[in-house]
Amino acid sequence: MYFWGFILNIKKNRIMRKKIVAGNWKMNKSLAEGIQLAKEVNAAVEAVGELKCDVVIAPPFLHLTEISKVVGKKVSVSAQNCATEASGAYTGEVSAAMLASAGIPCVIIGHSERRTYYGDTDAILAKKVLQALANGLKPIFCIGETLSERDGGITFDVVNTQIENGLFHLSADDFSKVVIAYEPVWAIGTGRTATDEQAQEVHAFIRKTVAGKYGEEIAENTTILYGGSCNENNARGLFACPDIDGGLIGGASLVAEKFIKIVTAF
Repeated sequence: MYFWGFILNIKKNRIMRKKIVAGNWKMNKSLAEGIQLAKEVNAAVEAVGELKCDVVIAPPFLHLTEISKVVGKKVSVSAQNCATEASGAYTGEVSAAMLASAGIPCVIIGHSERRTYYGDTDAILAKKVLQALANGLKPIFCIGETLSERDGGITFDVVNTQIENGLFHLSADDFSKVVIAYEPVWAIGTGRTATDEQAQEVHAFIRKTVAGKYGEEIAENTTILYGGSCNENNARGLFACPDIDGGLIGGASLVAEKFIKIVTAF
């Protein structure tokens, strides 16, 4: 299934952007556990019937090829990261070309844990985006502010800088292939979440920023996900916001019953 292509649904002469729910498993699950979870997610998705969003799961690198074998056309498999280089003496790295050769269609780039724990700067992430696009992968590009930055009133400055440095080197055509995930760092793994209003405010700012660079049409077609402790209890309210197009889900994606409630929250 060509799951990543934007579907041109014309409504009131306006192109509608794609909705996506993506589960980031992070460093969780053994291979056997991951295969079992993938089977459960796949079965739950198949039971829904007609979906209102695309569904993605992002297991650890080791699991990608095996899990790709047990999911159907309604569930796509994503990597959680890729290297800045195409190949070479980079011990422990996995290139975008390797992911593409394994049939993986997309990759998460710039998650706050990569930025915080592993020193992924804006310049590094810009190179990863180029590698992903050069190899036909769709980047899910993460941005977001820390608690001190939010409390300091510089949320918009931080988000603007991350977008400009990480993505605005792209042509309009390449940018249109990118999904953005706004993940306030202070709401990841803490049990806290932005209110619907807080999340919508930043999503609207992101779309306005994109429009300023690439124009209204590309901005309106850019899928922007919310990724800060989105779960089965708050997804419906978040997804009802006009500029929130789905979620990048952490802990709740590790339980099929919870994940499918988020998938069906539209």
